[in-house]
Amino acid sequence: MTDLSSALHLSAPELTLAVGGLVLLMLGAFTGEKSTRLISGLSILLLAVASVLAAVGPLGTAFNGAYVADPLAVYGKVAIFLSAAVAIVLGDGWIHRNGIAKFEYPVLIVLASVGMSMMASSGDLISLYIGIEMHSLALYVLAAYHRDNLKASEAGLKYFVLGALSSGLLLYGASLIYGFAGSMRFVDIAAFATANPGPGLIFGLVFLICGLAFKVSAAPFHMWTPDVYEGAPTPVVALFATAPKIAAMVLITRVLVEGFGVAHGQWAQVIILISLISFAVGSFGGLMQKDIQRLLAYSSIINIGYALLGVAAGTEAGVQATLMFMTLYVIDQFGFFAVLLSLSRSGRPIRKIADLAGLKRDRPLMAVALTILSLSAVGIPPMSGFWGKFFVFGAAADAGYWMAGAAGLVASVVAGFYYLRIIKVMWFDAAETEVATDKSPLEAKWIALAAAAFCFPLVIVALTWLEPLTRAAASGVGVG
Repeated sequence: MTDLSSALHLSAPELTLAVGGLVLLMLGAFTGEKSTRLISGLSILLLAVASVLAAVGPLGTAFNGAYVADPLAVYGKVAIFLSAAVAIVLGDGWIHRNGIAKFEYPVLIVLASVGMSMMASSGDLISLYIGIEMHSLALYVLAAYHRDNLKASEAGLKYFVLGALSSGLLLYGASLIYGFAGSMRFVDIAAFATANPGPGLIFGLVFLICGLAFKVSAAPFHMWTPDVYEGAPTPVVALFATAPKIAAMVLITRVLVEGFGVAHGQWAQVIILISLISFAVGSFGGLMQKDIQRLLAYSSIINIGYALLGVAAGTEAGVQATLMFMTLYVIDQFGFFAVLLSLSRSGRPIRKIADLAGLKRDRPLMAVALTILSLSAVGIPPMSGFWGKFFVFGAAADAGYWMAGAAGLVASVVAGFYYLRIIKVMWFDAAETEVATDKSPLEAKWIALAAAAFCFPLVIVALTWLEPLTRAAASGVGVG
């Protein structure tokens, strides 16, 4: 009984979200759509409480090692819960403005957060799979949330079908690993890999990596990303680009570094290859894009390539670099999507790059914010994007992968073209229409401005507390 009590105490964040999410679901079922705003507010409160519980809760393992609460999991959970809360704030106003307000929207995000939290705390292959599927099922529904929109329905269907394929790859890899190691637990797998190095485990690991790469939109498993980003509702895409990416990167780090640290020389080659392909696809694929959300899809592909460089290093500095990069990247992405949600003309959202022409006249503050965010994404010092790349390139170079880092720099230069094109259109192109942009929704406007202010100049101050936090999170992982 004591063990069960301890396990429940350790998993308090997940229990809080799961029970709270079900209560909110019942509340919505009995009160109807009129309670949507109330449920959104309570969902944000629920995620804030879960963040506090994760931050101040005890550390340890539970459920026979299937659940791990360590500094890495704590950092990941706080970032996931706060990102999910921001996504609800952005989405609540949007669904009401578009007349599709349903109480299920915030509840689905809360339930997805339970799965993402499980991913961050996975200690074996079973909890890994449960966490992935729990959050994926909610995200499939969210992608098709605007069911009267054909593109949204198509996005949900594509995401579901390709997600099922990736789950098959992941399960096949997990079954091979279990067959050779005789255990599901990462600790036992690591012990077996140390005593019995062989190609069987590596073969299973490659399939596992392929399944996980799909979840982070890493090339060549990125095929769903541009279509889903283009078709899904903008606030839903803002969620896709942030919290699930953090959860998946924490999970990839835990699986590779903790479970297969002894085989670093083998899996690092696979991760480096995925990074290089992501650089190529993300940088060159984005050059011809005209839709901003589709452009951000290719931007996410190249940025995941950068984050994977830190994982490939296989060191504590590499894990820290990945966490630092993902934190700064998520804030940057929320800024981009908040700007999109704040811009419309005659009630129609601005989605094309060409539609940004003349923005300096109508919305000079938004133009400045989007300029800062774009320069940050390019990696111009001393903005937040520069510091994220500085950490991952440094970790890769220290681990001997300086050629991969150099390839990342080249890809960054190529990708700089489409970010600079956004700036050029805003500030130098004449508007094709005299119709002014609509008044910006308050929540989107302030999140956009806050994200831009963080990217520069607040990031310079933020690094003084982010750096020790990410270092402490990385120190809890079994790295050499």
